[in-house]
Amino acid sequence: MTHLVQLNDAPLALDDPGLLTATTYGHFTSMQVRAGRVRGLDLHLDRLDRSSRELFGHGVSPDRIRGHLRTALASSASADLSIRVTAFSRDKAFLDGPVEPDLLITVTDPIEPTTEPPRLLAVEHERAAPHLKHTGTFTLTHEIRRARLAGYDDALFYDRTGHVSEASIWNICFVAADGRLVWPAGPALPGIAMLTLQAGLDALNVARETVDIPLTALGDYRAAYLTNSIDPALPVASITTPSGTTQYGVDRESADQIATAYEEIPLQEI
Repeated sequence: MTHLVQLNDAPLALDDPGLLTATTYGHFTSMQVRAGRVRGLDLHLDRLDRSSRELFGHGVSPDRIRGHLRTALASSASADLSIRVTAFSRDKAFLDGPVEPDLLITVTDPIEPTTEPPRLLAVEHERAAPHLKHTGTFTLTHEIRRARLAGYDDALFYDRTGHVSEASIWNICFVAADGRLVWPAGPALPGIAMLTLQAGLDALNVARETVDIPLTALGDYRAAYLTNSIDPALPVASITTPSGTTQYGVDRESADQIATAYEEIPLQEI
């Protein structure tokens, strides 16, 4: 079979053109590597194995993943970088039974944390299979774009019942009046940064909980934070819902608490 990949008017050289279509069904995890170490590495490894079992009927061992990551590190000029591991299959047999997934390792420069608190636009949106970090990210990007065109920085999702679930590429948590950190109970991806932060809070015996958070209750909280592998605790400036805008100020107490909890979980050597 002849494969041709053309970018605009020019042929594009690819060793395996089939990768462009094969990676549309799969899942991934993204991590920030510093000095060859990753915070929550064991959680990334577990995510890749667990999600592979669900999508392909075949897991991927931690040793295999670590081996690929070490190869990528050895080929890189720096031990500070960003790595994305995508599990997919070039074998169409996965449609009919278990197959061992391929792993595509993508290495880019390290990404620094965001400096400006974002203004979020709340939109009704429910991701397919929200518990998976799958490659079907069209709707996420679409909602980010719509939010920016409307004059905001990013999108916050709520479900058909009006309860907060997650943000576009983030989890979100809120700070209650008594200082407790609260996560929405709506269907959402269990992000690595969120799980790491929660483990740190538990290690420090800091109270936290997961509850239903309706849009109408956003004003009851004194602060909000977005969490992902790049920004473990990014303060939110405001959230605009169909009924109005809730502004959040700087909350030094919770910010220090979150930073301490996150640092409580050590970096792990790849």
